[in-house]
Amino acid sequence: MTMTLEDPDLTLNELFRRWPPTAQLFLDRRMHCFACPISPFHTVADACLEYKTDETEFRRALRAAAAQAD
Repeated sequence: MTMTLEDPDLTLNELFRRWPPTAQLFLDRRMHCFACPISPFHTVADACLEYKTDETEFRRALRAAAAQAD
């Protein structure tokens, strides 16, 4: 089964591997997840919670960034 951006178990590490343009979205928001050693374990929800970011809005932006990669 292929994971999607909406998969709650998708790790940040996998997100960056599959959709490289999404990393810039994190960097633009000063979310340093791209270089974090925890990224193989954290999910988008974890990152949003940690950085007090609205997850719904952030996922919308992630979908737009990922679409550029496709």
